Formats: sequence, structure tokens, C-alpha cells
Amino acid sequence: MDTIDHVLIVDDDRGIRELIAGYLEKNGMRVSLAANGRQMRAVLDQGAPDLIVLDLMMPGEDGLVLCRELRASKFRAVPVLMLTARNEEADRILGLEMGADDYLPKPFAVRELLARIRAVLRRARMLPPGMQVTETAQMLEFGDWRLDTTARHLLDSEGTMVALSGAEYRLLRVFLDNPQRVLTRDQLLNLTQGRQADQFDRSIDLMVSRLRQRLRDVAREPRYIKTLRSEGYVFSASVSAIEDQQ
Repeated sequence: MDTIDHVLIVDDDRGIRELIAGYLEKNGMRVSLAANGRQMRAVLDQGAPDLIVLDLMMPGEDGLVLCRELRASKFRAVPVLMLTARNEEADRILGLEMGADDYLPKPFAVRELLARIRAVLRRARMLPPGMQVTETAQMLEFGDWRLDTTARHLLDSEGTMVALSGAEYRLLRVFLDNPQRVLTRDQLLNLTQGRQADQFDRSIDLMVSRLRQRLRDVAREPRYIKTLRSEGYVFSASVSAIEDQQ
């Protein structure tokens, strides 16, 4: 018997909450509603949903604050789809940097929202083709860096932890599992966010730029992530797995 997906909708607009809830329920999903952070936490106290639809622009604690809180809590693995009131690239990237798994600008069609939710859930529940993870390997080592794949911590050569957003971690993990392999922008977007890029979508380029900053990689003379014009990106460093010695 298939498990019913549970979606938590956090939006201060009652009309939008009820519109989304009605459509998702008609399509076989269980829905919980919250108008603010306090109500969101009350729902989470009852257990983790399968996905959270989170509005960016809310009075008081906005979506960015709540997303950051989720990613620092025991619910950090719950996928977040963020709704943005403005179709501005900066807003979308900021949401991804805070740990959102995908975004959808308002106004939106509920059919598209449902498709995005299903895509994010599929992405969260399976590894994409070509991504192999060794269960005994907790550390992936490359250059001067190590990535703790259990705690999702990036460590430099001195053992100092560098914070990664959820989107940055997923992008880095795709690169580390596919070294010396050319990955197109469409492939990277599909592997990290479970969707295809549209003609003007430059979010992957901006996320690569952010990841380069985390790795202290110089774009003009990159050590780790190289740009191949008209093709995509390639992670050029060697990657090795360090097995758990405990």
C-alpha cells in the first residue's frame, strides 16, 4: 500500500493556503496548514511532514528565517519548496542559499505547484543515476577539503568547518560523485532540484559561483570547478573516500 504524502503549507494568506490544500487533497495528499512560524512549529511537534511549502514574504518571521531555522533543526532533511512573491533572481537565489530545495514565483498555477512538489519528493527519496554513495565512507576528500557526508559539514585543511546551505551541499555532492565528468546546466539543475531549466534560468550559474566562494576557488584559474563554455561545468580535482575507522 502506497504511503500518502504529507505536505505542510506555511503561508499568511488564508486564501492561498486553502487553494493549495484543496488541490493537493484532491490529488491524494494529506495537508497541514500554518499561517506563521508559531503554527508551523506546532505542526512539526506532531511529526515531520514529507515536504514543506513555505512562503517567502510573511510578516514577522519570514520564509528565509523559518527555512534557516528548519535547516539547523532535526527537520533539516525535510524538503522545502519556497513561494516567492516577486519573480526576481536575487530572491530565488537567496531562498536556495538558505536551504530551500526549489522555488515557485507567485502567481502560480496549482498544477505546476503539484508537479514541483512531486519532483522534489522524488529527488529527496532517491539518488539520481550515476551518483554512488559508499555507506562506510563518511568523508570525501579533495584537494585541501573534506566533506563529512553524514553531518554534511565541509572542513578545510585545518579542520575548520565551513557552513553550506542545503542547495550548496547538494551541488557539491553531485560534483564529488561525478569528478572529471562534464555536467551541463540542465543536468545540474535536474540532479540538485529535480527540474529542468527554462531559457532564462541562471540559478545554477549563481549557485556554482557561491560554491566556488565556499571552496575559495578562483573562477579565472579554478582548482576545483572549471567552466566549459557552451557545455557546462566539470569538477577537475581527484576525490577519495575515507572509510570510517570506528
